[in-house]
Amino acid sequence: MVGLCDLYYLDESGFAPTLPTGYTWARTRVRALVWDEPPQNRRLNVLGALAPCGDAAGLVWTAPTAKIDSATFLEFVWRDVAGLPAAPDGLPAGYRRARPCIIVLDNASAHTSKVVKAVLPALDAAGVTLYYLPPYSPELNRIEALWRHVKYEDLPVRSYRTLDALRTAVTTALNAHAPHPLDATSNLAEAA
Repeated sequence: MVGLCDLYYLDESGFAPTLPTGYTWARTRVRALVWDEPPQNRRLNVLGALAPCGDAAGLVWTAPTAKIDSATFLEFVWRDVAGLPAAPDGLPAGYRRARPCIIVLDNASAHTSKVVKAVLPALDAAGVTLYYLPPYSPELNRIEALWRHVKYEDLPVRSYRTLDALRTAVTTALNAHAPHPLDATSNLAEAA
């Protein structure tokens, strides 16, 4: 298997209690009313990694209860994406993945912090490379189409009264995409 690698596109997405409304109907000359739930401490942040092809094709994701910071990001990378047996600084000497793992991501502060930069040599030694996209180029990150699809197509209810209801809806949608994440978004790419 010379020359093969595991390729992932990683990004975060936030889900608010009231999601964007694509359209609505109302009687002529009557203002349409759309329920709006203020997001006060009820925003759901999701960290996901999309493997569009290969043996690892699929979607891995997590919705931590705390804010997504550098520590949460690194734990997701080494445990869920790269599948390392321990944190990068705790790997046995000389440990290397069977296949290189390349993770494509943006320049969010949680991805480029001093904490992350300090761990980069250990990740690289284990066969995990973080490839940073140019600034302001979300069109190059393939997981962006999936996030858009989930927000606008997979969540038919546009306003959730509780964080648990929102979490359940997002979990159901992402679990449906986990084995074949690009099936639903391929038509969107073709239409564009």
